[in-house]
Amino acid sequence: MSEKTNGNSEGLSPIVKVISGMIFPFIMIFSFYVIMHGHLTPGGGFQGGAIGASAIVMLIVAFGARHTEKRAGEEKLSLFESIGGTLFILVAILGFIMAATFMSNFLVGSAIFGEIPPFGSNPGILNTGGILPILNFAVGMKVIGGLSAVVLAMALVSKEDD
Repeated sequence: MSEKTNGNSEGLSPIVKVISGMIFPFIMIFSFYVIMHGHLTPGGGFQGGAIGASAIVMLIVAFGARHTEKRAGEEKLSLFESIGGTLFILVAILGFIMAATFMSNFLVGSAIFGEIPPFGSNPGILNTGGILPILNFAVGMKVIGGLSAVVLAMALVSKEDD
């Protein structure tokens, strides 16, 4: 059955749709990896978020803007972005409450992200960033939600012009 007969003429060929659907989870996993290792290697919240947003843009191109909006609409992406911003502010305020300084690294020496690394370069211990991994995660959420929502809105508006 062709796409014209079942009413779904938006998007690219079925091969592109299948491959995009298959590699989407791997791109998102790589995005999470870049976000969570931002305090150890080049990368972080913005870079990982841009990778995650590009995965959603790939779905917009492969499946079409209307199909992607049904699955992850602007409201859902905006909510995701808002949660990231709220998390960032909460961590910053917790620093003020727990250490009397706004955005203080209150997790240093604790069991969660607070392990103090040995002197010299960090041998790759992920549990050493204090609040940085949490802030990277929050920034990654904001970037994924924001960039994806902007591209989705632009794609939807350009479809209305056709």
